[in-house]
Amino acid sequence: MKTNQPLLESFALGDITLKNRVIMAPMTRSRAENAGNVPTDLHVEYYTQRAGAGLIITEGSQVSARAVGYIHTAGIHTQEQVDGWKKVVDAVHAKDGKIFIQLWHVGRISHPDFHNGNKPIAPSAVNPNSKAFTSEGFKDTVTPKEMTLEEIKETQQEFVDAAKNALEAGFDGIEIHSSNGYLFHQFFNTNSNVRTDNYGGSIENRARFFFETLDKVKEVCPENKIGVRLNPSLNGIFGINATEDTIPTFDHIIERLNNYDLAYLHLSEPFNDVSEIEYLETEIAKRYRPIYKGNLMINANFDQKKGNAVIKEGNADLVAFGKLYISNPDLAERFAINAPMAEWDDDTFYTQGEKGYIDYPTYAEETQDA
Repeated sequence: MKTNQPLLESFALGDITLKNRVIMAPMTRSRAENAGNVPTDLHVEYYTQRAGAGLIITEGSQVSARAVGYIHTAGIHTQEQVDGWKKVVDAVHAKDGKIFIQLWHVGRISHPDFHNGNKPIAPSAVNPNSKAFTSEGFKDTVTPKEMTLEEIKETQQEFVDAAKNALEAGFDGIEIHSSNGYLFHQFFNTNSNVRTDNYGGSIENRARFFFETLDKVKEVCPENKIGVRLNPSLNGIFGINATEDTIPTFDHIIERLNNYDLAYLHLSEPFNDVSEIEYLETEIAKRYRPIYKGNLMINANFDQKKGNAVIKEGNADLVAFGKLYISNPDLAERFAINAPMAEWDDDTFYTQGEKGYIDYPTYAEETQDA
């Protein structure tokens, strides 16, 4: 019998209805093992297995060759890639699922190995002092090339073109990945953005690239088909070191997003302990629920109990689950019967092939085999 849970309630999202509020979070899985970074039949199977989610948000999909920063990530900037994603979308829709694609540009979290020896582009020439996962293993990041005004315009157009491609592939919507230390986040942060032009300095200037891009994307994609992801208290990860200006910057961005009729705002709780940093926020949903008036999605380390609680308390409308969806393709169905959770295998998160990707059984299959 299904239990009465907030997570299992339907939800109106733009012009679509989600069958539940259990969201599959975007997760890099590095399975597009081909020269064109094209989604394959493995992707079709992986996402179709998880079509019981109220909404699937795909792995980050690079908007151009210049946007890539990890091996074997499926892009959305060539016709071959669009055709590959269309197979995924059609299969998910055939299982009564809904699916958004996450549009991605990693900026400086990349390596010259991905760019014919050229430096990756970023707001400023500041090395994130991180690691890039290349075909030859992890390598130290380099000092990136500061984007010219022309490159800023070109990159914004790449997001526009990617949004068009996503709609051509049949996606129900898109999520702009403006989080986790990638390109937009690099513009927001005063350590990674030391520009002195209209894209640096003040909070308004550091948010300019993001809002200009959003305004251009909404010209080709309805606002209620656009989600935005932010990670306000990220610190010490993905090359981002927060400052006293960090939370005021996100307050400004999130308040301003009320001017848009977005599908949702996707926020992350802190990835690590920031309780000793007085200028960072430890409870993201509680802080931003009163500020943001639209649909609020929250993620990071939620389980069934915490997910139900955050919705019941009114601090979020939707909850995104990551690792639990790796090892439990039938996650929403397990919640419905309070079934135990299967454990994931960290060693296969970013490997290639079927193992650790499409070979996790459903609970029904587990119990049948027992």
